[in-house]
Amino acid sequence: MERTPDTPAPDLRGKIALVAGATRGAGRAIAVQLGAAGATVYVTGRTTRERRSEYNRAETIEETAELVTEAGGTGIAVPTDHLVPEQVRALADRVDTEQGRLDLLVNDVWGGERLFEFDKKVWEHDLDAGLRLMRLGVDTHAISSHFLLPLLVRRPGGLVVEMTDGTAAYNSSHYRNSYFYDLVKNSVLRMGYVLAQELRPYGGTAVTLTPGWMRSEMMLETLGVTEGNWRDALTEVPHFCISESPAYVGRAVAAPAGDTDVARWNGQSVSSGQLAQEYGFTDLDGSRPDCWRYLVEVQEAGKPADPSGYR
Repeated sequence: MERTPDTPAPDLRGKIALVAGATRGAGRAIAVQLGAAGATVYVTGRTTRERRSEYNRAETIEETAELVTEAGGTGIAVPTDHLVPEQVRALADRVDTEQGRLDLLVNDVWGGERLFEFDKKVWEHDLDAGLRLMRLGVDTHAISSHFLLPLLVRRPGGLVVEMTDGTAAYNSSHYRNSYFYDLVKNSVLRMGYVLAQELRPYGGTAVTLTPGWMRSEMMLETLGVTEGNWRDALTEVPHFCISESPAYVGRAVAAPAGDTDVARWNGQSVSSGQLAQEYGFTDLDGSRPDCWRYLVEVQEAGKPADPSGYR
C-alpha cells in the first residue's frame, strides 16, 4: 500500500459543533476529529454511564466527550433522545444559553443495525422493526434540524452534514439491503438536498456524507478482529481490504468545516474518499480508501479483491 502525505488538520478553534448520535461509530469519530481541530463539540446520544439504550452496548457519550477533550477540543456530553422533541428543544436551549450560536450540525443518529433484515421484501420484513428503523433514521434528523437550525442560521457560514450510507449516484442504481433500509438512507440524501435550498439564503451549507466500509466497533466485533489486526478478516471477507477507520469520515467532516469556500458543496452528496482527494487528508494508516468506486469497479465487477489504486 502506498502511503500519501497527510495535510494538517483544519483550525476549528472557536467553532461550536454538535454531533447528534455521537455515542459510537462514525458519530464518535467525527466528534473526536472535530476536537482534534480545536472545536467545542456537543455530543449527544442515549447511552450514558447510568443508562444504556436498547443497543445494550458499553460505549457512552461521556466517553466520547472525554475523547474530544483529549484530542484537543472541548467535549460536552448531553444525554438526548432525538425522537423526543422536548429533549431536543432543551438541547437547543442549552447550546443557545452557553454559546449563542451553532456553526456545525452533524445529523448522525441511526441506531438501526439490529433492526433491518438483509434481502427481506417489505411483506417479509418485521413491520415493527421496519417502522422503528424509519423513526430512528428519519424522524430524528428532522426533529434535530427543526430545533437546532435556528441557531445555525444566525450568521453566515453554518454547515449541516447529513450522514447516510451510499452516495446519491450509487443509491440511485442499487437496491440497498431491504425496503426499510433503502428508504431511510435515501430519505437522508434528500434531506441534505432540501436543507441546502433552505439554508442558502442565510449563507448556510448542507451536504450529505457517506463513509465507505467502516470499521466500526460493531463491524470489528462481527468479524472477530480489532482495529489493530483488522486485516486478519480478509481471509474470510477479502473485499474488506477497502475498509476504512471511523476516523477517516471524521476527517471528512472536519475538512469542509474549516473551508472558507464550503458553500461549493451545498446540496451535494459526497463520500469520505471523495473529500480525501479534494482536501488531502488520509486515514490513520496514511491511505485514502475510495470505497464506492472500488465497489463498482472491483467487487461488483467480479474481480479479485485488490485495493491497488483505490487506497
